[in-house]
Amino acid sequence: MTIERHILEQQKQFPNATGSFTRLLYDIALSAKIIARETTRAGLVGILGASDDHNVYGEQQQKLDIFADQTIFKMNDHSGQLCAMASEEHEDIMHIPPYYDNGKYVLLYDPLDGSSNIDVNVSVGTIFAVHRKISRGQQGTLEDLLQPGRRLAASGYVTYGSSTMMVYSTGQGVHGFTLDPSVGEFLLSHENIRVPDKTTYYSANQGNEKYWTPGMRRFTKWLQGIEGEGRKPLGHRYIGSLVADFHRNMLRGGIFFYPGDLQEPEKPFGKMRLMFEAQAIAFLAEQAGGYGSDGLGNLLDIQPHSLHQRVPLIVGNRDLVEKAEQYIRDYDQEWVAAYRPFRDKTLTTP
Repeated sequence: MTIERHILEQQKQFPNATGSFTRLLYDIALSAKIIARETTRAGLVGILGASDDHNVYGEQQQKLDIFADQTIFKMNDHSGQLCAMASEEHEDIMHIPPYYDNGKYVLLYDPLDGSSNIDVNVSVGTIFAVHRKISRGQQGTLEDLLQPGRRLAASGYVTYGSSTMMVYSTGQGVHGFTLDPSVGEFLLSHENIRVPDKTTYYSANQGNEKYWTPGMRRFTKWLQGIEGEGRKPLGHRYIGSLVADFHRNMLRGGIFFYPGDLQEPEKPFGKMRLMFEAQAIAFLAEQAGGYGSDGLGNLLDIQPHSLHQRVPLIVGNRDLVEKAEQYIRDYDQEWVAAYRPFRDKTLTTP
């Protein structure tokens, strides 16, 4: 079954559906095909390596970052399905050009997660999230973008590796589609994905372990079978691409974490972008039977206060994530006291 047919079949469950949401998802899939084509031949067409530009976080942009960002915007700005977009690569909301119609959805995306890996042929990915418009007026606003993950209409990712795979959920389970290059279509390959009960891997950048809080260091020892009940250790697998690490763990069972720390006391909030990474991934995890947390509670319940808000991310099998939360409650109250005021800031929009 093609992804277009699958989306249409799901649409039939909603008698009042107009097809707008269906067209939006298909446009995202088309964007992914174009990006996949360029990633597979990037070394041949001169778009590997860093550009001279930097994004809003001060990170040097890769050439493929810029290409992917422009592709997603251009494939979706004219369709009439969206009223605004936001990208990890841009500081502010991106409005639909005035000569195109505005729709009733907003799109947030990380155009190429893990792009620094592309030069060494390691998997990278695109992450996206879709919210319904809630503000008045035709143009989208920050109010439309800064919604809790619990209100998501859809989220998903595309992983570009040995094959290209698109995984998404509209709140009716998680489904995966593999791109067949011979026909140029995403075909259903993983229907109704569920996180396995058996856990296999943990994924974390242990090069930063000395900066972690006491609770997260002890939790890691527990995963390794060193602390606690003498459990069998989990295997450690860390690629450095959120999409690739989460994808493996969702299919095989496990946990990914990029915790907050006290390396810089004024920045206790971790690295992951809530609106462009964590929210979308947590939605998929929950739809597949897993759980996504910032260490204090469910990521989907956080009221965002800025487009580029950062959060800790702990996601995977529910029992493992809840165990991490327990260690944080027991040993990390200093970090909790520093992080909570930032997490619970009041939303302010124009």
